Amino acid sequence: MAERQYTKEHEWIVVDGDVATVGITDYAQSQLGDVVYVELPAAGKKVTQMGQAAVVESVKAASEVYAPLTGEVVEANGALADNPALVNSDPAGAGWFFKIKLSNKGELSGLMDEAAYKAFVDGL
Repeated sequence: MAERQYTKEHEWIVVDGDVATVGITDYAQSQLGDVVYVELPAAGKKVTQMGQAAVVESVKAASEVYAPLTGEVVEANGALADNPALVNSDPAGAGWFFKIKLSNKGELSGLMDEAAYKAFVDGL
């Protein structure tokens, strides 16, 4: 399994071959509070690095979820439609948002590893 990487907007990504799974971090879900609705991108949607790809709504606020990398959405997590609370209960696992087929792996160099992300969050 590839190493998890992070963005400053609190998305995580795990790359397997040329497909990346994207979700939001535990920090992000804790800031949002109870998630009540998730709007996911359709398969086939083209996304650009740090462009809006999804929306997550909680009892407190609605927030955009950004694509950490450029590519095409190949799958959205249908389980979130029925159970958006998975984002709170398992943000790094079953609460993933979507998968994208990468078009520029060079963009990976701009992401943070776990230690860098932890330091970033500690500084907030």
